Amino acid sequence: MKIDIPSFEHVRVLVVGDVMLDRYWHGEASRMSPEAPVPVVHINELEERPGGAGNVALNLAALGCQVTLLSIVGNDAQAHTLESQLKQAGVNSVFHYLDGIPTITKLRVIGRNQQLIRLDFEPALDAVKSFNLLPLFRQHLVGADILILSDYAKGALHDAQAIICAAKQAGVPILIDPKTRDFGLYRGATIVTPNQKEFEAVVGSCATQDELIAKGHGLMRDCDLGALLVTQGEHGMTLLQEGVPPQHLPTRAREVYDVTGAGDTVIAVLAAALAAGETMHQAATLANTAAGIVIRKLGAATVSVPELRRALQRQQGSEFGVLSEEELMVVVEDARAHQEKIVMTNGCFDILHAGHIQYLEQARELGQRLIIAVNDDDSVRRLKGAKRPINPLRERMTVLSALRAVDWVVAFSEDTPERLIKCVTPDVLVKGGDYAPDEVAGGQHVIAHGGIVQILPFRQGCSTSSIIDKAKNEVV
Repeated sequence: MKIDIPSFEHVRVLVVGDVMLDRYWHGEASRMSPEAPVPVVHINELEERPGGAGNVALNLAALGCQVTLLSIVGNDAQAHTLESQLKQAGVNSVFHYLDGIPTITKLRVIGRNQQLIRLDFEPALDAVKSFNLLPLFRQHLVGADILILSDYAKGALHDAQAIICAAKQAGVPILIDPKTRDFGLYRGATIVTPNQKEFEAVVGSCATQDELIAKGHGLMRDCDLGALLVTQGEHGMTLLQEGVPPQHLPTRAREVYDVTGAGDTVIAVLAAALAAGETMHQAATLANTAAGIVIRKLGAATVSVPELRRALQRQQGSEFGVLSEEELMVVVEDARAHQEKIVMTNGCFDILHAGHIQYLEQARELGQRLIIAVNDDDSVRRLKGAKRPINPLRERMTVLSALRAVDWVVAFSEDTPERLIKCVTPDVLVKGGDYAPDEVAGGQHVIAHGGIVQILPFRQGCSTSSIIDKAKNEVV
């Protein structure tokens, strides 16, 4: 099944839950302490970012969603840091400030990309439970397309059932990332997304996948849950829905650096995709792909649309090849998001020969992505005569796309590719022959936008015309 990424710009998500400030102290751990058997870490970098429900909101904002975050914090500097960072990311944070309690803060000490210790600073649970979020929640539920409850068992969602009932009355789907053993608190939710440890803490150990499925369906019936998505680390995810066969999604991670915050990414992508109109299975597939990206990053992190799109392209075998102009503009945007240098060249490429191969390999060495713009058949006829091309456009593009040096091949119908070059604005525009840079079609545009025009020499004795002439002589 081919999965596409929907547009998230008009998706409105309300996130309610426990927000926290994640602090990271990075440094070098090169020796052991003489005072105790622990490493000494020389701190050289400090980092702060929103965690918990805040990280869910950041993940949604990174996708382009419209996000409102509702939570309870202390009236302190940490809360103001959270509010500032969330605002900068495009999140509308609605905090209730409680005097006399600290904002939840988690301090991680990192040495050589390894977490050495975590220190937690958080208020007493009863202090947070003293405030009821429900009236504030009702105000901000209006206009929301979907609701996420990010429960870290820190008190903000102590009245989760009342919030769920209000959302159901408003017809808003409810997604929950749980941290409690009492799933009765989530009764009536659209989908709950526990990891396997959280799931087994509720239903008991599951020795097999069949046992997990059976107990999962039992839990759904007992708690009136619409669906259950159990994340299983390196074993992927299992999606359970009433009346639908269980669907297992294998992991997409090639390397795992840090699973911190992966659940936040899963529920954020799942919610955004559902609100954008995807089916539950399509949304879970996108969430699974996103999880495979984020666990290759250190700490709680987010996933962008370009990262998600490129990962899907790799899975579906469509990262390279022949593209339409519209498709080309999308992959160019993704390449720029990955800070890749884009090289572009053009030609008829009627009969591919050794000179072409050498030329394209040299062009590819100038950047990370190589685009070839190919004259369509009518354009070739205007340039080369009525008997050309020898090979039609589709065959020429197919052969070019099979070369290891080439990323993307696109056709153009004009006599020159100037219009297409202006659309792409490559970092490097390559032309073969003895042109001056300002004589190359599109060259002045590229130079004006900070790029360069590179002239590469043709290989002597190699040309399509000479191959055609030789073939004619041999036939005669």
